[in-house]
Amino acid sequence: MGRAARDLKPDDPQVPSKGAMDPVPLEAREARIRELVGRARDGDQAAFRELVVLHQDRAYGLALRITRSPADAEEVAQDAFLRAWLALARFRGESSFATWLHRIVARRALDRLATLKLRRGREVQVEEAAVMPVRGATAAGDPAEAARGRRLERLIVRLPAAQRLAVTLYYYEDRSVAQVAAILRMPENTVKTHLSRARAALRAAWQRGER
Repeated sequence: MGRAARDLKPDDPQVPSKGAMDPVPLEAREARIRELVGRARDGDQAAFRELVVLHQDRAYGLALRITRSPADAEEVAQDAFLRAWLALARFRGESSFATWLHRIVARRALDRLATLKLRRGREVQVEEAAVMPVRGATAAGDPAEAARGRRLERLIVRLPAAQRLAVTLYYYEDRSVAQVAAILRMPENTVKTHLSRARAALRAAWQRGER
């Protein structure tokens, strides 16, 4: 299914498709969709690609209304079409194809939101630990906070050099991503990648109880 999955990827959903703009009477359109569904259920990928063209704009629009993110909406729409292709044999026609597809899009969009919420919550926990003023905590006489800070510093030392530098500059020296990129002579997106991977590594090490 690897090649098929790539072939079924919808076009840019932000640009109205030619099929979506054709002034086709509703009855004729629905009849055409039923025909395409029948052919697609028999494994006709060309028929399914036409279904994608006819429905991609509304699928993307629904995903965008739920996720509020164009990038996430495009990913959700593409995932939903792939899942629809894989599940098409189970589509019995109790509802229209559009209704069935939109249920898949809505579920994938809600799952995407839940995943992002969990991920962001975990990142916030690590970031809160990373920006803790270790020296200030020690000076203030808070042994627990000082111990926590020393543990985090030991974990940071174990990171790869580029990640360690990015974390140090961004969190401990309060530099912006642009400033870190200039100092390390690398693209800003690379800095963001290093920070993301460092947070993931620190979070995993912290949860494992490493010291």
